[in-house]
Amino acid sequence: MKKMFIDPNRTLKTCNETSCEKCNVSNRLVCHFNGKQLFVFLLLNIPLFIFAGYSISKFNLYLLIPWFIFIFSYFGLIEIRVMCSHCPHYAESDIKSLKCWANYGSPKLWKYRPGPMSILEKIVFIMGLLIILFPPVLFAFIEQSYMFLALYVVLLIAWKIGLRMLYCKKCINFACPFNAVNDETRNAFFEKNSVVKNAWEK
Repeated sequence: MKKMFIDPNRTLKTCNETSCEKCNVSNRLVCHFNGKQLFVFLLLNIPLFIFAGYSISKFNLYLLIPWFIFIFSYFGLIEIRVMCSHCPHYAESDIKSLKCWANYGSPKLWKYRPGPMSILEKIVFIMGLLIILFPPVLFAFIEQSYMFLALYVVLLIAWKIGLRMLYCKKCINFACPFNAVNDETRNAFFEKNSVVKNAWEK
């Protein structure tokens, strides 16, 4: 599994330390990913997307085509540019594809850009998710399938809570609008990653 992810025995490119031993941040944040985390992330996301896809196909099977095209374009290109390129993991120049839980395997086509997302980037990020996740809500209203809508809303809430508890509270991409790392932990990470800290202080 080590070949699939960043070597857990070495520090990130942005880190000032030479070793991860006795690090007071690594037990609060995820600096190195593994297969278990990726598997759980997929388990958390797949049911929601299957449910959304089924809803769209039930309304109009052919609408799945542009929906799938947008999903691959968004997660493989757009999101990478507006959000992922701000993440310290993106600074791993010797790795040509993402090795994180969210966009594993996506090519790193953009330059690493430490610091927060711009307002435009946040708008693009949120709008992209809405385009992917909102159609089932719209179609449920059109077809007056309120029980289906209620179930989908429950799935959305569970998805968001799961992301926050298992991932967003431990993620080092502080630029992401979903990031839920507390200020104390974030500042501790900044102290060990001066490149990231300087970009956020500009």
